[in-house]
Amino acid sequence: MKKIDKERVLLGLAAPLLAIVAAFVITALVLGATGKEPFNAFGIMFDYGVKSDSQVFIINKATTYYLAGLAVAVGFRMNLFNIGVDGQYRLAAFVAAAAGGALTLPGFVQIPLIILIAVAVGALWAGIAGTLKVTRGVSEVISTIMLNAIATAIIGYLLQPGRLGHLDPAGTKVATTPIPESSHFFEFPTTPDPVWGFLVIAVLAGVAYWFVLGRTRFGFDLRTVGRSGTAAQASGVDVKRMVVTSMVISGAMAGLIGMPTLLNDSYEYSGDFPTGIGFTGIAIALLGRNHPIGIALGALLWGWLERGTAKLEFEGYDKEIVGVIQGVIVLCVVIAYEVVRRYGLKRQQRQVGEKLAAQARTSENQEVSA
Repeated sequence: MKKIDKERVLLGLAAPLLAIVAAFVITALVLGATGKEPFNAFGIMFDYGVKSDSQVFIINKATTYYLAGLAVAVGFRMNLFNIGVDGQYRLAAFVAAAAGGALTLPGFVQIPLIILIAVAVGALWAGIAGTLKVTRGVSEVISTIMLNAIATAIIGYLLQPGRLGHLDPAGTKVATTPIPESSHFFEFPTTPDPVWGFLVIAVLAGVAYWFVLGRTRFGFDLRTVGRSGTAAQASGVDVKRMVVTSMVISGAMAGLIGMPTLLNDSYEYSGDFPTGIGFTGIAIALLGRNHPIGIALGALLWGWLERGTAKLEFEGYDKEIVGVIQGVIVLCVVIAYEVVRRYGLKRQQRQVGEKLAAQARTSENQEVSA
């Protein structure tokens, strides 16, 4: 049985904990500077965040955020910055919603079909960026930003009455045809609101992410390319193929992001469909250090922050405070990880030096004795 490196575990936990503590300290200073009482604000957030209805809200939000974090983390492990997750999941959700509203198949057939369509669209859209990178040397950051804009334009063009959109009876909203009730995803009955059943799919996605990247040859090759493409190529890994494959997998995971909302909540795609979740996934993946459990904790934290700050706004606090907290957390995470990394590196170098010095002393003693 592999021995657990306690020091490595502690260093791994130190960075996110240090970042969160620093973020709350800085936020408290910001609140104080604006004339607000920070401890009262945090008290309101904690009290409201532990209520039963808040817990359901947090879990449902975290389900979506967790999938976003996984989608980004796949790219990060490959040293790819897939900033196009936002466009990938929105386009995937739109196409899946349009297909789901047009079909009248039995639920046990239509639900998996809707999910597969979303996964395929997300994979295809991300695959474009991967292909451009390996064939034309286009940075995935540039290409995915442009693909986000193109996805927005495509959705805006098709989501119109007479195309794939329909005006509601009140004449106030344009949306795709609603998905039949038989194709709604199951829910866990809780009071007062249900927990979305897509939570199960999110958990399975996390397990698949952990197994594929940590327990398979493909995952080993992916991580090797992420650390050193030259070394990986020298060992026989097809680096270009791995880049495209990683982007496709990242996009496929991104295709799942909109499914909890589509299949458990809205049942259609309209102009008020959630946006910006892809960028939230970047912060959550950083906070969770690309580990499935860490990403889950980061997703829960993000859901709790949104719930708590909604109550703060009701109590008279500025609604922008959630953006302040989240932005400060991201900055603190980057800084804290670098500080902890350097500390761990220096500690490792010192330990190696001590071992070499001990070996040298042992050799000298043996020579004297001889």
